[in-house]
Amino acid sequence: MGDHASSLLRNLLLLGLNLTILLLQPDKRSEGPQFSPARSQVSLAMDPHFGASSKHQIQMEIDALSREKSSMRPENHSSVSHFLLLGLPIPPGQQGVFFTLFLGMYLTTVLGNLLIILLIRLDSRLHTPMYFFLSHLAFSDISLSSVIVPKMLMNMQTRQQSISHVGCISQLYFFIHFAGLDNFLLAVMAYDRYVAICHPHYTTTIMREGLCALLVAGSWIVACVHALIHTLLLARLSFCADNAIIHFFCDLAALLKLSCSDTSLNVLVIFTETGIIFFLCFGVILGSYIRIGTIMLRVPSTKTLFKAFSTCGSHLSVVSLYYGTLAGVYFSSSSWDSKDIIASVMYTVITPMLNPFIYSLRNRDIKQALEMCVNRVKFFKQQLLNPPVAVRSTGR
Repeated sequence: MGDHASSLLRNLLLLGLNLTILLLQPDKRSEGPQFSPARSQVSLAMDPHFGASSKHQIQMEIDALSREKSSMRPENHSSVSHFLLLGLPIPPGQQGVFFTLFLGMYLTTVLGNLLIILLIRLDSRLHTPMYFFLSHLAFSDISLSSVIVPKMLMNMQTRQQSISHVGCISQLYFFIHFAGLDNFLLAVMAYDRYVAICHPHYTTTIMREGLCALLVAGSWIVACVHALIHTLLLARLSFCADNAIIHFFCDLAALLKLSCSDTSLNVLVIFTETGIIFFLCFGVILGSYIRIGTIMLRVPSTKTLFKAFSTCGSHLSVVSLYYGTLAGVYFSSSSWDSKDIIASVMYTVITPMLNPFIYSLRNRDIKQALEMCVNRVKFFKQQLLNPPVAVRSTGR
């Protein structure tokens, strides 16, 4: 009785083990030969006359199935160590021309924005909240362009489109950071213009130095957290064997399309957190200019119109370029094509290059500071070429 009970218990245990292995196997319509041993062992386990040799055979085949299970991986998943940036849709024979063009635009961006920062630092008349914010915007434009353009130029020159996984994630982080910083600074500058036009007598009281520093520091911190959220959410994803990015830099939307993992959380954060930040900043800009327009219509004097145009014209032009190109990329279509890539060139390369020209050509203070700087350079150059001659006094 005890032998029969122990035999029955052993049979039930082996049957449960084999059924567990069967349940762990992937569901396939057509089962190959690798699934037949497990089924045969179920029938053997139900036979009360199987002996030790059958038990040993079962154990061997269970071990084989376990090893096979552990070695099975989905064939479309892999550990991606690098990505391929397919770049701009440029014909192979025109790579050199476009390399020279983008190199010239990048140098213009860096030198032009550095000149804006230098003029603001040297001229005491530009030590106002408007130009304080402008200097940070110029630095952000240099950084945004430097994150993307040098890598793109190197790929054009070397014809090697590879970028490491770490390099791609790092590029994405700094791109989101400085693009978000531009967004915040444009909103802060719009509020400063609203205070300057609608409350001219309280400008120094409202936009004091401490508040300006706090607004800039807050913009940097929020932009950093914003970029960090999206970077960490992307870093947890796995990527398919197809690692070709149809873009000239590591863009978040292009990377999400390559992922083999569930990206629903990433998409949810993009539509909620990014949407709130975008529309909040855009709302501040829109509300500021609606209020400025109301004041201008209420007191339609030439002096008011000239002041509003001179202080808001440059900023409004930059806002139109920035948000216009962003809307063209992220709201016009759901799939990436050559038009979206060209629009991306607008806000990553061309807009940072045009900002110094917009603020210098439409701004009288910048023009005067530039003329003073040029005159100083001419004076020092003349002093170096024609040093003053010391006149000796001859005693009688």
